[in-house]
Amino acid sequence: MAVAWLEDVRSTDLGTVGGKAASLGELTGAGLPVPPGFVVTAGTYRTFIEEAGIDEELFSAVDVDSEDSEALEAAHDRAHELIVETEVPENVREEIVEAYRSMGDGKTFVAVRSSATAEDLPDASFAGQQETFLNVTEDDLVERVKECWASLFSQRAIYYRNQKGFPHDEVDIAVVVQTMVDAEKSGVMFTSHPSTGDPRIIIEAAWGLGEAVVAGAVSPDNYVVDRTTGEVETMTVATKKVMHVKDDETGETVERDVPEDKRDQQVLTQAEIDRLIELGKRVEDHYGEPQDVEWAVAGGEVYMLQSRPITTIEDGESAAAADDGDDEEAEGDDHLLSGLGASPGTASGAVRIVTKLDHLDQVSEGDVIVTEMTMPDMVPAMKRAAAIVTDEGGMTSHAAIVSRELGVPAIVGTGGATHTLEDGQVITVDGEMGTVREGALATEEPVVEPGTDDSAPVGSKPKPVTATEVKVNVSIPDAAERAADTGADGVGLLRIEHLVLSLGKTPERYIRDEGAEAYVKELMDGVRTVAEAFYPRPVRVRTLDAPTDEFRQLEGGEEEPHEHNPMLGYRGIRRSLDRPEVFEHELEAFKRLYEMGYENLEIMFPLVTDGSDVAAAREHMEAVGIDPEKRDWGVMIETPASAMGVEDIVDEGVDFVSFGTNDLTQYVLAVDRNNEHVSDRFDELHPAVLDIMGDTIDVCRAAGVDTSICGQAGSHPDMVEFLVRKGITSISANIDAVADVLESVDRVEERLILDAVR
Repeated sequence: MAVAWLEDVRSTDLGTVGGKAASLGELTGAGLPVPPGFVVTAGTYRTFIEEAGIDEELFSAVDVDSEDSEALEAAHDRAHELIVETEVPENVREEIVEAYRSMGDGKTFVAVRSSATAEDLPDASFAGQQETFLNVTEDDLVERVKECWASLFSQRAIYYRNQKGFPHDEVDIAVVVQTMVDAEKSGVMFTSHPSTGDPRIIIEAAWGLGEAVVAGAVSPDNYVVDRTTGEVETMTVATKKVMHVKDDETGETVERDVPEDKRDQQVLTQAEIDRLIELGKRVEDHYGEPQDVEWAVAGGEVYMLQSRPITTIEDGESAAAADDGDDEEAEGDDHLLSGLGASPGTASGAVRIVTKLDHLDQVSEGDVIVTEMTMPDMVPAMKRAAAIVTDEGGMTSHAAIVSRELGVPAIVGTGGATHTLEDGQVITVDGEMGTVREGALATEEPVVEPGTDDSAPVGSKPKPVTATEVKVNVSIPDAAERAADTGADGVGLLRIEHLVLSLGKTPERYIRDEGAEAYVKELMDGVRTVAEAFYPRPVRVRTLDAPTDEFRQLEGGEEEPHEHNPMLGYRGIRRSLDRPEVFEHELEAFKRLYEMGYENLEIMFPLVTDGSDVAAAREHMEAVGIDPEKRDWGVMIETPASAMGVEDIVDEGVDFVSFGTNDLTQYVLAVDRNNEHVSDRFDELHPAVLDIMGDTIDVCRAAGVDTSICGQAGSHPDMVEFLVRKGITSISANIDAVADVLESVDRVEERLILDAVR
């Protein structure tokens, strides 16, 4: 038989019907409201390729180096051609069509959805790898089934299987054909908190078909429900600008504007929330573990469209253990020096004083790096270190940012650690209190390994659901997994200069020595690490923005210009537009990553002055083959000129603008943020800075352009309150600050709701 009915399918049929269909069959068998349908089995696909004689050529075509983007694209094209251009045997075609006709009057609209045999698994979800087609009728049904088969070999699917170690010839694909639910409202539901496993049901809801929510095309309403009491703890009603619906004339799925009277209207009634809670509990009880459920409401009925395990819940045992009394003094409780606690955690190790880059090879696993200040070249050694101590620097220094992202305890600004401490001396570093003590931790006190400080705030509390997105800043790819574990809504800033500076050569020298292709691949590797960790959450990547004094530390730096004040000089988009070949190599890396399926990437241009800078940058995007109409891109607002001329910038077609408050503040107040003589005058909350930001947000909101902040000031509660009240779209914080910013945003939004109803 080519098909099997969902009512006859169970989880034991995974190898026959794939993960999605097996789940739907389980839900159907449990008596849950699932739209009726059938499955074109995985065996039908396998028989099709074998009897047509295309199987060997198919698997040979996709046996490529998935790191080679051109080979990956060619593999996809050939595989798609082989499957789509091969005729389905007549008996198979007839059985599929006959099953379809038995579902109604022969004119039923159906959803055609891929269901691979390696999909929705506990350790490999493969979510979004294969195709789904909505509102399909008999005329296109079999062709859509073939398109689903062919999607088993999309570029992203080929790459992902290689990464997960799934042989291409051992993965089959089934196709689910289900009656379409012409949803009036739809969304997703987590039956337990997706990070902590707490007994809270989280529901997201929007108007129309659920694809708008899943794809992130709309900001949905959010409801957080206590499972025990059924009480809605928090509810955020979002402004829902668009919805996906079926076009009555063509039957196709289209995007429409939400009617004005429904944009700010609450989507779910209390009765619907209660029904979802009931169904969510039944789904989780059936599977015996928390579930991520897609649902829809049509004609007053709630339907379950899909369910998969939640795989992101953290094991709380280690965090609990970290909280068990650890107040004992270290052996040899001699206080040596103090500084600014820049990265929390406590660790012991032998001092390795680094005054030159060639000293880095002497840093062994578990040593404490003691240096004047860290540079990007030091990152490999920092990953080996138990802790970091520097003479200089503050909370926004390289040492502080990278240490927090790596989870390595760090103290900065000690003033003289390189002179006070001796090489080989065993010390204890408390990155919370900012103290260095003589000797090692007591044996009964557990030593905190780098990256495992469970006492850190990251992920330690349930994540509030907020209308204002809270994202995370990432400086180095090695921190991607830790950043993703915060539960942030995406990456608000990935600094590409850290990837470039870690090469040890200026871009021009690296390209001259290693070749342009090697440079592009280095950038791709770094960005892809972060994009993969966050997929499908957006990752906003800022193009190169390093001042010349940082480049001068690298091989080839002697060719850099000498500048009296590099912060006001040859950096950001100015440098990129002046050196178009290097700039386009950066953009080429983005283009190839888009082709590999990383559609969650967003490009951000730094230090623009006006609309002409933006127009020039857009032209370079187009020159390398990136369509600005299809990709999300934007700019940093870091200069008074860009803020005052934001209307011209918006007219160039940007999707977002993001405040860089460190630069914006120093340019507005004429205060060099690195100058100790005037640093006390550096104030991101100065009325002049706030006025500029507020006016910019007003202009962008009127134009439908998103606004965000990715500077250090975004972590300050007073700044959060100001920005949320002004209506900023997102706030991006450092890894260690995400949880606190979430709480701040949540509190402000709750007050706004209360103020509105009082």
